[in-house]
Amino acid sequence: MADEPKNQNAAGEDNSGAEREAELNTANTDELEAKLAEAEKQRDEYLAGWQRTKADFVNYKKEEAKRLEDVARYGNEDFMKDLISVLDNFDLGLRTLEKAGPVERGIYLIRSQIEDILKKRGLEKVSVKAGDEFDPMIAEAMAEVPSERPPGVIVEEVEPGYRMGDKILRPARVILSKGQQ
Repeated sequence: MADEPKNQNAAGEDNSGAEREAELNTANTDELEAKLAEAEKQRDEYLAGWQRTKADFVNYKKEEAKRLEDVARYGNEDFMKDLISVLDNFDLGLRTLEKAGPVERGIYLIRSQIEDILKKRGLEKVSVKAGDEFDPMIAEAMAEVPSERPPGVIVEEVEPGYRMGDKILRPARVILSKGQQ
């Protein structure tokens, strides 16, 4: 067998140990780079997941704030509807008293106070009057009567409507024109 030539450097020393060490360093470097790449990939996945979760949480907070705002705004809706009925009955009583004779000014002040309290809580009357076009979003037709006005025009408001913010609590009840017969 022929002797294999040994790797020697210029000084005649064996280089096989240095090469082996270089190969191990290269293998270790490749392994470390693979681990680093895996760690970076995992970091990016975790970061993306965290960012999605953060965005979801921000959206949840916005939705919850809107829901709480709606609860605050419309939470006493049933109570307001009950007070509207009381106000209607108060007006009915006032009309009856007016037919019987003069009414004390204090009675009107009480009614005004009730109306002011409701306004402070966001309740406002729906504005409809005779001669307006009928809008089914804010009014409810109770009857149609022959009239000189064109069909579909309000002839009379029977009962006022009320809104709270952008929500109609009770539509105005009106009588419409049928047109001429």
